[in-house]
Amino acid sequence: MACSVSFSQNNTIKTETNLIQPPYLKAGDTVAIVAPSGVLKNRNDEVNRAKKLLESWKLHVVIGKHVFNQADHFAGTDQERCEDFQNALDDPTIKAIWSARGGYGTVRILDKLDYTKFLEQPKWIIGYSDITALHNQIHNLGVQSLHAIMCVSLPKDLSEIEVSISTFKEAIFGKPLNYNLKGSKYNKTGIASGVLVGGNLTMLHTMLGSKESIDTSGKILFIEEIGEYKYHIDRMLQSLKRAGYFEHCKGVIVGDMSKLRKNTTLWGTSIEQLVLDALSEYNFPIAFNMPAGHEDDNRALILGRNVDLTVTIEQSTIKFEE
Repeated sequence: MACSVSFSQNNTIKTETNLIQPPYLKAGDTVAIVAPSGVLKNRNDEVNRAKKLLESWKLHVVIGKHVFNQADHFAGTDQERCEDFQNALDDPTIKAIWSARGGYGTVRILDKLDYTKFLEQPKWIIGYSDITALHNQIHNLGVQSLHAIMCVSLPKDLSEIEVSISTFKEAIFGKPLNYNLKGSKYNKTGIASGVLVGGNLTMLHTMLGSKESIDTSGKILFIEEIGEYKYHIDRMLQSLKRAGYFEHCKGVIVGDMSKLRKNTTLWGTSIEQLVLDALSEYNFPIAFNMPAGHEDDNRALILGRNVDLTVTIEQSTIKFEE
């Protein structure tokens, strides 16, 4: 199937409260594995493990035709990656689309995708990191999506990420999701409720000024990051703040800030204090220690779902509306 070259005129933005929930999966449903971002060179084993994992849950699996292609940095050309994703969006027998990996590249296909058939029969879009671009796009179409592990997250010994896998399974099969987070002296206490949005901080920053940027008014924002300097993180938060991102936000949940790079001029504070300083003029609660992002313990989050957030110094709780 040829990929659409323009964003469908039928893809009107829906109201952002009570987003559409795709049907939960059940035994016999089909999941498509696609690669909208980075190349999967020498990653066949992880994709095969992902296929076997889904099959162990009595799901059928189809793998995109171009998943193992390579075009420089990417898993195939923009057209090939788009074609696989578009086919999965349009196929009514596919009930969920699982990204094989992130990296970089999703933003290059956003404007080529046509969500007309997807909106007629919504399905779960699953992934994290670079897939945040798709989460944003789908959120602005009024549909929930799933921030969770990807195929390349799976080690040989699946018991090493048992919790990540179990929350992923619970989310796609419709089991309740609730989290009790380890406390932090940096937590900014308070109670809030709202639709959960967000993902990778770099991608949220990249979306600024585009139709994929998220309106966080009345919502709870989740952020995570990997491989950045602290001053880069501060710069992105300052840019989001100057764009009005936090003006009417209800709360912030901070996930993993992994593999932070050290600049020759040290920042001077912890990453937690950096976040607090950047958001110091706002009164909403801020919860640290959410195990989600680029670490082995990467727990599923339903983006677009209403959550209740309670933050104390001793612990934070996140309860998803059922």
